[in-house]
Amino acid sequence: MADEGDVLTDLNMDPAAGANGVDNQPSAGIISQYIKDLSVENPNAPACFQWNEQPQLDVQVNIGADKVTDEVHEVTLKITATAKTSQGNLYLIDLDYCGLMGMRNLPDEHAHAFLFAEAPRLLFPFARRVIADASRDAGFPPLMLDPMDFGALYQQQLAARAQEQQAQGATPPAGDA
Repeated sequence: MADEGDVLTDLNMDPAAGANGVDNQPSAGIISQYIKDLSVENPNAPACFQWNEQPQLDVQVNIGADKVTDEVHEVTLKITATAKTSQGNLYLIDLDYCGLMGMRNLPDEHAHAFLFAEAPRLLFPFARRVIADASRDAGFPPLMLDPMDFGALYQQQLAARAQEQQAQGATPPAGDA
């Protein structure tokens, strides 16, 4: 085995990283995640448990990101779920599920995509569970939200903004196109 060389020192995959161990590679990930705000309302209990009408569900999802430090951002996945019938509201669940996201050495366009597409994708399964538990704990069947393609939603938002800017006459100066 001694003839094969020193396996541990031969694993230097990136000689550009520097001999002093400088961490200059792009990296991003979740530091922690948590419920920032959760509200569950069951305004017509106990009468609503006797209603036989199929409820109309309305689910709204919004994403926000706030800078905490140069390398840490708080991403908020805000989900509001409402179940209504003609007789009244069954429940209203309002959740702000957050994650602290660490990012280092990411170009701005990649950081923006991470915060508004990848981070929500990582947080969603946990927020989905909280919504399901909250609806079940309110006395109703668990609300199982369908998976969401945050990457596609992000691309749609970028395209909509580009169209909006074009419609407002915000064309780039000649030579910058």
